[in-house]
Amino acid sequence: MDQEQCNRELTQFLAASPTPFHAVHEMARQLSASSFVYLPEADSWSIRPGGRYDTTRNGSSIIAWMMPSGTVPADTGFRMVGAHTDSPCLKVKPQPELHRHGYTQLGVEVYGSALLNPWFDRDLSIAGRVSYLTDQGDVSHRLIDFSRAIAVIPSLAIHLDREANQNHSINAQTHLPPVLGQAGEKPDFTALLHKTILADGVSDVRTVLDYELFFYSTDRPRLVGLAEEFIASARLDNLLSCFIGLKALLGTEIGPGALLICNDHEEVGSTSASGARGPMLRQMLERILPGADERNRSISRSILISADNAHGIHPNFSDRHDDNHGPILNRGPAIKLNANQRYATNSETGAIFRKLASDLDVPVQAFVARSDMPCGTTIGPLAAAEIGVRTLDVGVPQLAMHSIRELAGTADAFNLCKVFARLFGTPRL
Repeated sequence: MDQEQCNRELTQFLAASPTPFHAVHEMARQLSASSFVYLPEADSWSIRPGGRYDTTRNGSSIIAWMMPSGTVPADTGFRMVGAHTDSPCLKVKPQPELHRHGYTQLGVEVYGSALLNPWFDRDLSIAGRVSYLTDQGDVSHRLIDFSRAIAVIPSLAIHLDREANQNHSINAQTHLPPVLGQAGEKPDFTALLHKTILADGVSDVRTVLDYELFFYSTDRPRLVGLAEEFIASARLDNLLSCFIGLKALLGTEIGPGALLICNDHEEVGSTSASGARGPMLRQMLERILPGADERNRSISRSILISADNAHGIHPNFSDRHDDNHGPILNRGPAIKLNANQRYATNSETGAIFRKLASDLDVPVQAFVARSDMPCGTTIGPLAAAEIGVRTLDVGVPQLAMHSIRELAGTADAFNLCKVFARLFGTPRL
């Protein structure tokens, strides 16, 4: 896969993944097409050397792995890449219907630390998972995506807010409900979902029971810039990392153990059954490596790269970066470091990554937050603490993080994918 194909497939993946549920569905589809065997968590597992498997939890987190071939896992360990499937956005409330001044609106909650201003005046749609009761009395679940633009959050005209360009604060309760149309009476959102599922070819829907639905921008991912050196899209943080981890795994031949984990709920603290602060990875390793001694020996020989995008230096706000640690788009992935363990990188794991990248002539940058500013965190420290694996944090530099439209470099995803592929195929580290 060359850089052009990598970016083309990345834009396709982003467009197909408006929610974590859709991202995991698309990843599972590609894994199945590459002969990975899906193992439901509730089933008994039969694992063989050299086998390729995947499993999911809550439909929003996924683990895919390749067992070592011709050796035991304790002798090689696993080469792991971790990322997260969720992104900051607006989530539809359980009883969202609003009818004000003749306008049909839906109440929303802010999921994660979203940059809210860019959500105004965007063409929006809704996607997610709906749970319903079938005509036979069973509970079933279905992914839905309205696909087309059905809503907008209009800005207030500057004539009515003369300070908008100097001091514009957003009230999440009153300013964010999107407008879906005009109606003579209060709309029934559940009835709309019922109709949508029926139109999607499901005939045995008795009633909608519950849902997890999210607004998203209908703007397509695209390459921008005079030389198309940037990719602009929603959810680059962190579906870009999910994509390159997936592509690297799919391109790996049988060899040492390789594993990709993409967790949900990172943007809200990772504390859930399917989040990185939960037991999903540990429980999976206990199933495929049931002996405590073998499992601990394998983990001691393993390494995890926590892949989550880094803050690229912004040309208009360069003072928000440490002068020596502001990564630039298209100049290589950035190793992320923090003295207070907000990132899990240490000198040992950082050196391993630099060696892998050097073997491929991939440039490497470093990101360290300003000492007078708070630092974010990732799934890296959580996974390191949960299973005791050597870990480092790495990310593709990007701009406009947590916006509805983010920006990354077209060379960086491809270069990081090459490093991940080298990691997955390296017998000993």
